[in-house]
Amino acid sequence: MKTKIVTAIFLLMGISVFAQNVNNIQMPELLNNNSRKTINVPNILGYQTLKCDFHMHTVFSDGIVWPTVRVDEAWNEGLDAIAITDHIERNPSKQDVGGDDNSSYEIALPRAQQKNIILIHAGEITRSMPPGHFNALFLKNTQAVDTENWRDAFTEAKKQGAYLIWNHPGWKAQQPDTCLWWDEHTELYNKGMINAIEVFNEKEWYPIALDWCMDKNIAPHSASDIHGINSEMYNLEDYHRPMTLVLAKERNLESIREALFANRTIAYFGNILAGKKEYLKAFFEASVEIHAFNENNKEKSYIIKNASDVPFQLSSSNKSFTIPANGEALVTLPSNFKNEFVIKNLFIKGTENLQVSLNL
Repeated sequence: MKTKIVTAIFLLMGISVFAQNVNNIQMPELLNNNSRKTINVPNILGYQTLKCDFHMHTVFSDGIVWPTVRVDEAWNEGLDAIAITDHIERNPSKQDVGGDDNSSYEIALPRAQQKNIILIHAGEITRSMPPGHFNALFLKNTQAVDTENWRDAFTEAKKQGAYLIWNHPGWKAQQPDTCLWWDEHTELYNKGMINAIEVFNEKEWYPIALDWCMDKNIAPHSASDIHGINSEMYNLEDYHRPMTLVLAKERNLESIREALFANRTIAYFGNILAGKKEYLKAFFEASVEIHAFNENNKEKSYIIKNASDVPFQLSSSNKSFTIPANGEALVTLPSNFKNEFVIKNLFIKGTENLQVSLNL
């Protein structure tokens, strides 16, 4: 009799457990762990190197995502600061989503504060060429920039203290045959209304624009100009999204503003850096560490370590090698080696690479 009772109890317990499992079984292992990617770039020259993307769109212009998604993407991908730059004049979604030219910033700001992403109030002045498209950063009221005459739009943006970036100057939809600097750009430049130029946009690299930046002391920028979902656009396993590295005194909005107006930027896209010689040289020197380990009368061997996400492609008259990202290279050089290299993926002009001597 006791055996039957015990058996019945175990059966009832099994039925009870089984019934609970049928109602709700949690499988948290299927969920994204929401981890943030780390972008390994050195702090240089006493500044913090902030990772920034100042060109992107949402449903409040011709993008396909809600503004908070841009913040989430930026956090997941390791950025420090972003600007949502919805088109001011051309907004095909306005009749569907409502709001005004300030709405994407206002919606995204609480999420940015929650995730420690610095969000810059901005918009894109969207005009035919010339002068083309310009992002205006640090606006106070984007709606006020929506004027019929493009010169009035720039004047209003400048009145608000905007930092103005000439977007995709070589975009074939506006410059199908060549990448030109127009008289209208000289007019804007002379009035202090071209603070930066995108030398890279989305998947396009404009070497001539880097020449303009260096010749005219204008900051080079790189940006995604993302309209869709960033992870569907870019190969984020092997690369980062295009971004502008800003050399800021501190990690805050005012320090970014100061750094931008002081032209302390490096354009970072693919495995390429583009910018002023002194910034690229400092970036390289802060990233690499060289150790000699074997020497004889004819040659000397070195281990060269790289602590950054940027591989360095070095070339000389008789020796070429790559120092891999977050890795090291074993390099053997003859004793009479002439220590002069160009780094093929670091550009100080459109067709000119950074030259270095290794600390051997």
